[in-house]
This record gives sequence, C-alpha cells and structure tokens, in this order.
Amino acid sequence: MKLKIVQQASDKHTDLATSVGWTSNTELFSIGDDRKIYRWSGDGDFLGDVPTPLFDAPPKPGATSPDATEMHWVPVAPGKGGQAGAEVFAMGGTDGKFYLIAKNGRVEKEVDAHKGAVLCLRWNTEASALVTAGEDGHVKIWSRSGMLRSVLIQTGYPVYSIAWAPDNDQLLLTNGRNLMIKSLQPGSKPQQWKGHDSVILKVDWNLVNGLILSAGEDRKYKVWDSFGRQMYSSAPHDHPITSIAWNPSGDMFAVGSFDMLRVCDKLGWSYAMEKPSSGSIFNIAWTPDGTQLACAGGSGAVVFAHIVNRRYEWKNYEVTVLDDHRIHVHDVVHGATENLDFRDRVVKAALGHSHLVVATSTQCHVYNERNWNTPAIIDLVNNGRVTCIQQCPECFVLVDTVTGIQVFSYEGRSISQPKFPGLRAECVTPQTLAVSADVLAVKDRADEKEVFFFDTNSGRALVPASSKHHAEIAEIALSQTPASAASGGRQLVLVDRNRDMYITPVGAKTDLKKLGTMVETFAWNADADLLVAMMDGKFVVWYYPNVVFVDEDVAPLTRFEKDGSMFGKDAQVVNFQGTQCTVRRADGALVTVSKITSLPALLQEHSRKKQWEEAIRLCRYVNQKELWACLAAMAVHGQDLNTAEVAYAAIDEVAKVRYIVHIRSLQSAPARTAELALLRRRPAEAENILVDAGLHYRAIRMWVGLFNWERALELAVKHKTHVDTVLHFREKHLKAVGRRETNRKFIQYAQNVQVDYEKIKAKIQMEEERERSPGTTSATTAQ
Repeated sequence: MKLKIVQQASDKHTDLATSVGWTSNTELFSIGDDRKIYRWSGDGDFLGDVPTPLFDAPPKPGATSPDATEMHWVPVAPGKGGQAGAEVFAMGGTDGKFYLIAKNGRVEKEVDAHKGAVLCLRWNTEASALVTAGEDGHVKIWSRSGMLRSVLIQTGYPVYSIAWAPDNDQLLLTNGRNLMIKSLQPGSKPQQWKGHDSVILKVDWNLVNGLILSAGEDRKYKVWDSFGRQMYSSAPHDHPITSIAWNPSGDMFAVGSFDMLRVCDKLGWSYAMEKPSSGSIFNIAWTPDGTQLACAGGSGAVVFAHIVNRRYEWKNYEVTVLDDHRIHVHDVVHGATENLDFRDRVVKAALGHSHLVVATSTQCHVYNERNWNTPAIIDLVNNGRVTCIQQCPECFVLVDTVTGIQVFSYEGRSISQPKFPGLRAECVTPQTLAVSADVLAVKDRADEKEVFFFDTNSGRALVPASSKHHAEIAEIALSQTPASAASGGRQLVLVDRNRDMYITPVGAKTDLKKLGTMVETFAWNADADLLVAMMDGKFVVWYYPNVVFVDEDVAPLTRFEKDGSMFGKDAQVVNFQGTQCTVRRADGALVTVSKITSLPALLQEHSRKKQWEEAIRLCRYVNQKELWACLAAMAVHGQDLNTAEVAYAAIDEVAKVRYIVHIRSLQSAPARTAELALLRRRPAEAENILVDAGLHYRAIRMWVGLFNWERALELAVKHKTHVDTVLHFREKHLKAVGRRETNRKFIQYAQNVQVDYEKIKAKIQMEEERERSPGTTSATTAQ
C-alpha cells in the first residue's frame, strides 16, 4: 500500500489551515487563520472560495472577526446513500462561539458557547447532538438546532480534542496528559487514565472496531481499547503528533506531524509514509468510502492523499489496486497479467474462491479467474456506499448503507436480502459477518452478545434464529466445507471480548463449547474443517473441531501446537488454505506456515463418504495418535462402532473400548444410539431417544446410574412405571453412603408406593427380555 499525494504548487491559505471536512458528494471544504473558506474537488483541484458574512462583513464596533479553530459537517444519516447529504457544518471560533454555516457560506446560527476559544467540536453519528469543548475546560452538549442541553464536565485543563463513543452514549476527551471517558448519564463517574508523558493533542474513537487513538506532544501515538488498555504505542517521532484520525471502516488510521503523513494498520504498524511540504498537519479528514484523505497544514497547505497499491492475494493470483480506477492482476505461476479499468472510483475489493469482486461507487464487478474480460456487473441501488464484501465458495455478500445485506451468486444473480431490526450496515465488517453455502451469520449491533442466523438461499431466519453468548462477541466465522452429518454440520466459531474462543453448531439449540483462551486471531480452512488460531503465544491447529461435541477426553490429542513467539504479539491470520497458513506479524511482515499436514483433511473426506475401511488403513499407515483420536471421534459421530473400537484401542483408551463393546452387545438399535449419546455426554438427548422408542425403563435407569434421582423419579411418575424401582435404588444408595432420606418428594412417594424387591426384579427382567426380542421398538411403543 502507498499514498499518492496531491498538493497545489502554492498554498491557497495565506496563514495556517486549521481544519478540513468532506461533504456528502466528496467535495472538500477547508478553513484557516486567514479567515477564508475554500472549496476543493475530490481530486484536489481548487474550486474557489466560499464567501461568508462571518469573515467578509465588517465586524461590529468593538469586536473583531474570529479565527476558525475546527469544522465538522453534519453526518449523512445511514441509509441515505452517497448523494443526498448534509448541507451544514459546525465551526468553532476563537471568540468562544460556534457557528452553523450552510454550504453556500450563509451563517444559520451563532451560539455563545465558551469563555476563550472553542478548541474542538463534533457531531454524533446520528447528527442529533453536537459537543463542544474549549479553553475554559468545559464540555457542553447542544441540540441539532444549537440549544444547550447540558454541561457535561468541567476540567482543569483546556480540552484540545474530543470524540463520541460508537453508541453515542459516552465521550472521550483530553485532560492534560490524561485521557477521560465520560458517560452522558447524569452523576456518572468519569473513567480516566494517564495516556502520554506530555499534553495530549488529538483523540479519535472508531465507530466500527471500538478502538481509541491518542496523540500528543511526547511525539507518540497510541492505540487503546474501550477499557483503557494500551494495544500499541509508537516509537517517538521527530516532532509532536498533531493529528490522528480513523478510517471509517476501522481497518486503518492516519497520523499527521510536521511534514509527515503516515497511514497505519489498526494494530499500529505502518502501511505507508509520505513527507509533504505542509508544515504541521493540524487536521485529517477521511472520505466516507475510506479511499482517500485530506489534511490541513500549518503552512496553509491543503494536502490530498489517495490510498493506492492495495494488494490482495489468493493462491497463484496477486491483485493490486493501482489507483482509483485501475486494477492489475498477475498470475505468478503462468506469468499472465491483466489490467482492469473502471469508470468510477474503486471502493472495495475482495479476492478468493476463483473470483475477484470489485465494488465501485455505482456498480459491483465480478470476475472469474477463467475470464478477466467480461465481468458480471451489478448496479448498486441509490448509490449506496459499500462497507463490506465477504466471499464463500458458492456466493458472496455485499453490504451497503442503503440496501443493507445482499447475497449474490458469482454470475451476478441476486439470491437473497436477509434483514433484521437494528441492522447498521456501516458497522458490518468481515469480523462480524460470516457466510457459507447455506448459512449467513451476522453479529447483532444492538445486543453484541447475540448472533443472527439466516438461510443464504432464501434470506429467512433459521430455527433457532440466533445464538446468545454470555459476553460481548468480537469476531465470528463459519466453517466452509459441505455441512454433512459426518463432519458435524455447519459450525460457528466466535471470540468474545475476553478473547475466549467458543464453537457451536448452527441450526441446533445453542451449545457453546470452549476451545481456548487468550485467542488473538483465528480462521477456518477454506478446503476442510480445520481451525487455526494464535492462542496464548502458541500456533494451534484443530484437526477436528467437532470433537468437543463428541468426546472431550480425546480433544487435546486432535490438535497440533507449536511455539508462536516468531509471530510476536497481536499477530493476525490472513489466509488458511490447504496446508498453508499466512500470518501477519505485529510489525506487518507476512509469515507462511507450511508444516500443516494434509492427512486430517483426507480423513474428514473419508468420514463424510462413510469410507471407514479406507480411514482405518490411512491411520494404520501413518500411525499417529492425532489421526487415531480424530478417527475415533468421527466414528462415534458417524455411529460406526467397529471403527470407533479400533481407533480407541490405538490410543490406549481401554475404558472407551470396553464401553464400545458393551454398546455393540445391545440388541436394541435405539438403546445403542442412546448409549452413544451418553458417550458424547448428552444424557438429555439419550433420554429423548429412549422415550421416543418406548424404552422408559432404560431411560429411568440411565438417570439412576447418573445419580440424577429427581429426573429419574419425574420420568417414572410421568410414564406411570417403575416408581418403586427408583425408590428401591435410591434407598440402596443412601444405605451405601450412610445417609438418611431428606428429599420431600421421595419421602412422599415412599409413603404411598410399596417397594417389593421381587416384583422389581421381575419387571426389570421382563424389560430386558423385551429389549432382546426382535419387535422391541414397535411393541413397546404400542404399549
């Protein structure tokens, strides 16, 4: 990635430029201490000045014209597209007032706000409130029309910068060397921590990822999470960091200093740096699509920077976005190249699964690797701004601010448009949306503990429609291979705010199983149900993640671990295909891990096709415990007892082998299925199987064996059978442990039910003979 700088040969502002801001139609306005407002095109061409009576009219007697300190355009409401935008911006002045100024320069409102200069002001994302802060240390909140709502806080220092929280319920502000978060709730105590060794000059809080930026006179910039924990701190620069700003999508940010502009990844490492002749950069503004930015310089310069040379890689293809309208495709194996030209500006691109998807400001182009000349073209309705593209082997998802979530085939055909209340398209990222051939999962922005599930082909909500977690969810991902019963079905992996990783099947009752803690990053394999993660300083690969739903005892044997110190802290998995995993280190370098065996994927393929003999031969040939443990879990899940017995014997699980032999000795098929469910530690599922088959005694005896006496008694009472049997075994157990009966239910039934051991033995013997008879299920069910 690089920055292409566009700057006028001579500075238009005769004094320092203090602030810049983009309109909804990508025009730029700049203000400076020369009391001028200038208008610029998105390509950096000067369009002239904007006359305003605030600066051009003679001041009133005894008054002086104010200098402008900062400007901020009223944000475009989500869903309004890219054309119909705000026509008003707020501007702070050195006279302690803020002004609401129309696009044509007319002053709509003038409000006396602070004693001393208004140093910073920001609209919230809903454009319903404006916050101002000044030299007097006061922070005030105003309505859209400029009416005072509240004085939020009074600090002992001038407030140089301020930012809204993603949900507009908190404010981040500078307080000398400290950072402060203050809730809008009256009487709430502010959260404060030391951020820098000198005065903090700029802060920003991203809407999408929830991370905080700060920059100060100690010549450093830092990244924080919303709890005030430091994620990154830069090395000291040559000059104070005077400006900092997040990209709208939250995947990068810009840093400005004296004659220096840098673009960094959200983890802090630098993508690119340029040195424009601008003096100190006091303000940075990104375009809504995040493809370019503009800066206000101390020399009076207005600097435009375009993000170019963005690179995407997939297998043997390397795609480079050369500039706003050109993409270069290179096949590194065959040496073939293609140049793709676009009429409109390229906003987003995604490469994977043999297809390149490119979103411009008005269209979406879909290219196949076999044909780079005739793409499928999709027109974007109402010019919605594309915020996310997510691919899977069969289709891709396009998210824009007007239509929301749309699922398309690679031929350009619309498949579905899933919708749910509270969807905020501008907050959807590849980390909060996952798609597969049959399931689409989206994290709920309103309740960040919940994930919604939809049918990819119809757009309808699945049953159950969502999965609820006990903590806020940070990232989600779906398995990509065909969802078959042998592989465990479609599965969702999530990482919460505590960096704990869980897995759950989709389309079933929520059953979250914990896979690990201190997880930095994770990814599913594109070709098999393999999962990779950087976890607690280790590089970990799960050969069969579904094992936690089958047999947790052998789960540790089914994963591969290696030391992850070579990747450093905060490494990110970029790609996981076949036997290669690409990881980006914390310093931005790409490292490829290629020592991942292909045998687990082959074993999964045999399991899906029920080729158990081939699977056993493969494991015997390799003779690795990891593969035998995977095969044991796959065989139990696939209900192949012969293979399960062989696999458990190979990893010395004697107790499991004996239990498998016991299951094989059962005559009743429902009884065998129920015992397998017990092996998977699912007694409720085993009970349902037995009750549906009419094997009430076996269900009751199962709970007795698990010492769940109350459930055993409930079943016996409900089906009006073997109440005396439960009471007998309960009495026998209490005598063995030397305890007296204290449960009221058992005391009550013991008084009303006669317990005759001989009758109980006869009933048990009759039940066992009935199970051994050929017509067990039908006969019992009929009774």
